[in-house]
Amino acid sequence: MKVALAELESLSPYSPSRRVRAVNKEAKETFEQYEAAIWRDRAHWTAEGRLFIPPMAFKRSLETAAAMLRIRIPGKGQSEYGKHFLAGILVPEGLVLPITRETIQSENLFLSSAGKKGKMDVLKTEPVVPQWTGEVRYYVLDDTITESIFEQVLREAGNFVGIGRFRPINGGFYGRYKVLDVQWETQG
Repeated sequence: MKVALAELESLSPYSPSRRVRAVNKEAKETFEQYEAAIWRDRAHWTAEGRLFIPPMAFKRSLETAAAMLRIRIPGKGQSEYGKHFLAGILVPEGLVLPITRETIQSENLFLSSAGKKGKMDVLKTEPVVPQWTGEVRYYVLDDTITESIFEQVLREAGNFVGIGRFRPINGGFYGRYKVLDVQWETQG
């Protein structure tokens, strides 16, 4: 098993998109008051109260890029790396950022009330992180994935797939990141 320690840096803002469990609005509470009370819950928080980007955001970004790129495995005919990235990569920890519930920024947007186009638009407050940087640990469990292929797919994941709400794979421009460095370790 190989471990890739990837130093990543944002190319565009990151906006978390955690689903918020429906909370009953107080009888006299306006939608704006309700929104002001819950918008921070759309981000992911550690027990210590720091914002983190979930590990699955990075894993899904990587596996989506591998499937999208359709790179063939040398000597394996028509076989592609996509399925190997899907099953053979583990990202066990999220990226913890030095942002708290008190310091996170927000933006107000007119978005669909039901999350679908064509529905009534309402003014929502969304969390946003203008810039971030940090190290993400990827466990490469599948020996089919070489270091060079991993790094190529990781770079493309940051450019064309992204992470979070309104990311490039969904037609947006948030969540892009670049790879500053990748260090490799071999374990067991």
